This record gives sequence, structure tokens and C-alpha cells, in this order.
Amino acid sequence: MNHLSPRSQPIRTALLGFGLSGRVFHAPFLEADDAFALSVIVTGDEARQAEARRLHPDARILSSTAELFEAPGDIDLVVIGTPPASHHGLALAAIEAGIAVLVDKPFVVNTAEGEELIARAAERGVPLTVFQNRRFDADYLTVAKLIGDGRLAGVSRFESRFEWFKPEGARSWKAEATVLEGGGILFDLGTHLIDQALHQFGPAVVAHAELATRHPRSSAPDDAFLVLQHDSGVTSHLWMNSLAAQKGNRFHVLTPQTAYTKWGLDGQEAALKGGALPTDAGFGVEPPSTWGVLGVDGDPGPAAVEPERGDYSGFYRLLGEALVSGGPLPVDPSDALRVISLIEQVHRETASAASTAFTAGSSGEVASV
Repeated sequence: MNHLSPRSQPIRTALLGFGLSGRVFHAPFLEADDAFALSVIVTGDEARQAEARRLHPDARILSSTAELFEAPGDIDLVVIGTPPASHHGLALAAIEAGIAVLVDKPFVVNTAEGEELIARAAERGVPLTVFQNRRFDADYLTVAKLIGDGRLAGVSRFESRFEWFKPEGARSWKAEATVLEGGGILFDLGTHLIDQALHQFGPAVVAHAELATRHPRSSAPDDAFLVLQHDSGVTSHLWMNSLAAQKGNRFHVLTPQTAYTKWGLDGQEAALKGGALPTDAGFGVEPPSTWGVLGVDGDPGPAAVEPERGDYSGFYRLLGEALVSGGPLPVDPSDALRVISLIEQVHRETASAASTAFTAGSSGEVASV
């Protein structure tokens, strides 16, 4: 893999898109990490251009990606935070220009696009990775630690939920995007839940799935439930819903001897939306009210577990090290492609109805029910 010379630091970065993704999840971390320089922000929206100038006065603001790719010689990394349907074309343009690429989730909208990007990046020697930042959630890091140190040895069932309550419906393009354009909850929250399950427990097949479109404004499913059967023997139950007025457990992890249960979402996203910065004291620290519990019901009952600190900055720290020294990228794009492949399978099998289910038969083939 090509990597940058230490003399090229800071890594000159162009951020494509300044909506929620670019403004909240990327720009603050690029500014906070001395390994990076936020050199260019691309957005065609005049209000977002003004906000970008206010928040990042040292960045050059461009109206179109064409302006960037006409003369990209001063850029080392492109961060793609635009709607999913644009990911393939923008990533391919960056790869052909020899620029390292970070694509926000979902990686692409179908496996053919992902396979092309991975193959072309390998041919060109261009680093390519995907922003699966939820691997750095406090609660997920805590589950991984409990499994790693043996306190959650022999997991049999892994239950994981991302649930929101947005009765007004999705905003802008998210409400309008079809499945073919990367719309719907599986391409959104689902990419995180599936990635976490595969990352922790290994390869899996979809044993059961349910999709539904509940909100009248939604152009793609906004309510989903998946069962993954991992080669390791673990069964994952994954829920995602944007109309959950009461939320279930974030994690419920069972072993034959004990269990771990956690409520509430990692707080980093809410803090960032509220104006917090990654450099703020206490950023990523979970309050005791949201700590999970480990143990068995009864007397004395499960005990609270102090969580690991949430660390979205860790993604960029690993990326900087990879680009400069040639170390491993924070997320292998092949991992993200496996997530897209499972999502494609679910949509393919449920395409004949707005709300349906499928389950694996005795032969292992997927049959509609």
C-alpha cells in the first residue's frame, strides 16, 4: 500500500459534504488531530458554505467536486460525507487521482460498486477505508473488553438495538432515497449494527429478516429486525427503528453463565450535535446513569460495569498512522463490503412486499414466508 511520507504531515484533507456527516462526524475530528489539516470543504449549499467558513476559517470552500478534482495536487485524503448514491463515483474519482479515500457509511449501495472500488484501489495502491465509527462507541468497546477478558466468555446470543423516535419522519434526502439509492434504515443504522456483530463474532448468514415502511414520508424501510447466524455459533438479533416511542435495551448479551445488559446510546453523537468538541474534558465518558450491568438476576443481582471511554477520535488516530506509516487501516473495506452484501440479500428477499419476512429452510436456502 502507498503511504505518505512523514514530511507530508499534516495530511491535507478535502471533506466532501457539510451536512450532518461532514459537519458533526468528520470536521471536528480533522481539526482536533494534529496529523490532519482540513484544507478543503466542498458543499454546493450556500448556507452550509457560510457555516463552513465560520467554523473552519482556514479551509478553502468549494461549490463542487469538479472544482476539487480538476486540480487535486495539494490533497492527500478525500473524506466522502455525501448521500450514499454518490459514494461510488466520488471514491472512484479520488482513487484515479491517487488520493487516499475515507467513505462514510454506507460504503456503497451495492456489492458490484464496492468490489470495483476495492479492486481499483488495490491496483493503484491507494488507501481506501470506511467510516464505521460505531466500533468506537463506549458501550461496544465495553462489550468487546468483557468478552476479551473472559467476563462474557462463550457468548450464545447477542442482542443489539438502535432505536429513535422521529414521528416527523426522516430529513431531506433520507426521506426520499430509495433502496437502490442507499435509502432506508438498513443502509443507515443497519450498517453499524451489522458491522459491530460481524466485527465481534465473525462471518454470518442472515437466518431471518423483517422489514417494514411505517412512516408515510419514507421511500424505503424504516423498521427492521435481523437474525444473523455466525459461523462461530453466536446468534445475533439486531433491531433498528426510527419510530420507537419507547426504546429497548441497547445491548443484551447472554452466555450460559452470565449476561450483560446496557441501556441508552453512546453519548458522543449527542455531544457533538450539542456543540461539544473531541478535545473537551470528559468527551466520550459515559455517565453512571447509562452504565450497563453484568451478572445474574437474584441476590445480590447484576453489578454496574464502568464502561470504556467512547473514542471516535481513535478512528482518525488509526487512519493517520496508517497513511503516514503504512500501518493497518482502521476499517478494512472488505468488512464494509460484507455488510453491504448482507443488506443486499435482505432487500432482495423482501422486495416483493413492503413488509414481509424470510427465514432459512432446512436446506439452508432462503425461503419467503
